[in-house]
Amino acid sequence: MTRTDYKVSGIQGLKGAINAPPSKSYTHRAFVIASLAEGESRIENYLRAGDTLATVNACRALGVEINLGRYARVKGSGGELKTPSRAIDCENSGTTIRLVSGIASLDGAVTLTGDSSLQRRPMQPLLDALRQLGVKAYSSRGNGAPPIIVEGGNLRGGRAELRGDVSSQFISSLLIVSPYAGDNVEVALTTPLMSKPYIDITLDVMEGYGIGIVNRDYRSFENVAGRKYRGRKYKIEGDYTNASYFLALAALTDSDIAVNGLRRNSKQGDRAMLRILGKMGAKVEVWDDGARVKGKELRGIEVDLRDSPDLVPTVAALACKAKGTTVIKNVEHARHKESDRLATCAREFRKFGAEIIEKWDGLVIKGTPKLKGALVESYGDHRLAMALSIMGLTADGTTAIKGAECAGISYPGFFKVLNSLI
Repeated sequence: MTRTDYKVSGIQGLKGAINAPPSKSYTHRAFVIASLAEGESRIENYLRAGDTLATVNACRALGVEINLGRYARVKGSGGELKTPSRAIDCENSGTTIRLVSGIASLDGAVTLTGDSSLQRRPMQPLLDALRQLGVKAYSSRGNGAPPIIVEGGNLRGGRAELRGDVSSQFISSLLIVSPYAGDNVEVALTTPLMSKPYIDITLDVMEGYGIGIVNRDYRSFENVAGRKYRGRKYKIEGDYTNASYFLALAALTDSDIAVNGLRRNSKQGDRAMLRILGKMGAKVEVWDDGARVKGKELRGIEVDLRDSPDLVPTVAALACKAKGTTVIKNVEHARHKESDRLATCAREFRKFGAEIIEKWDGLVIKGTPKLKGALVESYGDHRLAMALSIMGLTADGTTAIKGAECAGISYPGFFKVLNSLI
């Protein structure tokens, strides 16, 4: 992919409405679960982006027939997957490699790898948990990171223990594959769960495909063996994380922007952006299928993003312009994303003139009324690239975001939609 710069200049008083893109989290899970189901599934309003296509291609490599068009048709395998002849390239998608590691345990020896960024992402807790369920799984370099090898065909079931404060994707991976184990599966957490809403999304999609899980207050989960997912028609809801950039843009630029296609009662944890914006002083209106934000003077707040680590760059952008000090806390796990988001947010937002102190598990940001345009770096992190683009629209002068094309990992149409508003 050719690295490109995206340039923006400060602007005020925008007005408009956009449609939320489909949820990335729901899209990943719907494709993986439909691939295991008995019968055919029709997935409507799916997100076609770099990360989700990595999941589609990984499922195809395991022998699943998937046809993409206006909607997707997935011919479920019933759990009878095929061993690929070569390594599965999960590209830049942590969700892909983690969810697919679980289902790869059903047949043969599978190698999963990805780009240089993905090869720094932790995998050891999931590999250890799979071994507790009878599956031989290990890092080929012995460092707990990709490339990893899963020697499948022996998912016996039983009890697996793992930490709940590293990545919820490990837990989701085990839950998704659990119906295909030889015996009941219990997933027990040895530390409190972070990013709980992502588990809610997993359980929601599993239930939609016919499998309910016993949830013991998010401390342990149990699945009864002998049941399989059933193919169905499944519609993906709008994505709150990707909508957050436009809602934040309204708040930062004294603008009036509506986002349609956001379900009011969504399981998505990043729905918290609406509450955060209201607490910071923006005017927020919510209806059954959308939300609207009108900008007003923002004030600093203390915010716990334990369950919404993907919002860190967006809330950091808001904090840079808010009056007073904002404290973002309990997000040490944001360091294990496409970039170390606490370090990269602190480094890049300072270039605008923001005052930021980086803590081990968060950021302390003192708002600055006048920010200046800057040359900033995305580090190949789609969330950071989009947040920096919004930040540039609030600063005096011109801002150039290096490597901005990485936004396509989760939101290919982001800059087209942004340009339609400005």
